[in-house]
Amino acid sequence: MSRLRINCFAVSADGYGAGPAQSLEQPLGVGGEALHEWVFPLAAWREPHGMKGGEVNESTPVVEHTLTNIGATIMGRNMFGGGPGPWNTEQPWIGWWKDNPPFHHPVFVLTHYPREPLPLKGGTTFHFVTGGIHEALERAREAAAGKDVRVGGGVQTVRDYLRADLIDEMHLALSPVLLGRGEALFAGIDLTALGFRCSEQVASPKAMHVVLTREPA
Repeated sequence: MSRLRINCFAVSADGYGAGPAQSLEQPLGVGGEALHEWVFPLAAWREPHGMKGGEVNESTPVVEHTLTNIGATIMGRNMFGGGPGPWNTEQPWIGWWKDNPPFHHPVFVLTHYPREPLPLKGGTTFHFVTGGIHEALERAREAAAGKDVRVGGGVQTVRDYLRADLIDEMHLALSPVLLGRGEALFAGIDLTALGFRCSEQVASPKAMHVVLTREPA
C-alpha cells in the first residue's frame, strides 16, 4: 500500500506551523510567510512553480525527494484558500496557484461544502471532499495508483491525520523563526506513542530538516 507522507512542512522554532490571524491577505497568518524563506530561493522549488533560476544548497536534495513517487495530494480548505463558508459561484476561487498549479496530479481538498471537480493546466485536478479525512485518503490512494499520497497541509489537516494514526513519514523544515502565537503543530500529540523516530536530519543555511518515520506496528 502507498505511504502517507508529509513533506517540506515548515515549523517555527517554537512549534507553530502558521501564524495567527490567517486571512486571504495573509494566508499563512501574521509572520507565517517567514517560515518558508528557506525554500523560496531554491531552484528545486522555483522550477515546478514556473520560475527560472534559483539557488542550490543542502536543502535541494530534500526538496527534490518530496517530488518523487507522489501520486496524489490531500489538503485542507485553508491551504486551497478562497475563504470560509460556501463557495463563491460567481467568481470561483481556483487556488493560490492560479491556472497551472505545481502538483501535476489529483488533489483532494477537505471541505464542508460540495463543489464540482476543478481541472486545471498541467494535469492538476482539484476534487472537493465533504466526507472527512478517511474518505479523502481512500480516494487519494485510488487516484495515486500505487504511488505515495502527500498531506500538504495546513496545520489542522496534518494534526487530524496524525491523531488518526495514518501518517507514515513526516519531513519537517525547522525554521529559525519565533511566532509566539498561531497554530501549534504538535500540541497534545505524543509522537513517540504514535511510533515515530527521527530517521534523518540535514542542516541547511536557513532550515534544519528532520525526517520522522513511523516504526511498523
